[in-house]
Amino acid sequence: MRTTVTKRAQTVVPAVLRKRYGIKGGDYLEWIDDGQVIKVIPIPADPIKALRGLARGEKLVERLLESRQEDKQREST
Repeated sequence: MRTTVTKRAQTVVPAVLRKRYGIKGGDYLEWIDDGQVIKVIPIPADPIKALRGLARGEKLVERLLESRQEDKQREST
């Protein structure tokens, strides 16, 4: 996809990308320049809500308890 930059340094986010990433008027975009390419990252209005449920199915509680048990065993030896 290609867009142009206006004389006022503005550009348009293509409709396909706006729909895919849920970008609406007033949303923020983070621009990252790594020296070779520019990356544009949409910032959700509520980052906590956007992350909710992301780790579902990872069994994080079980992994935490196993890690604590391993720590206890190491401390006792």
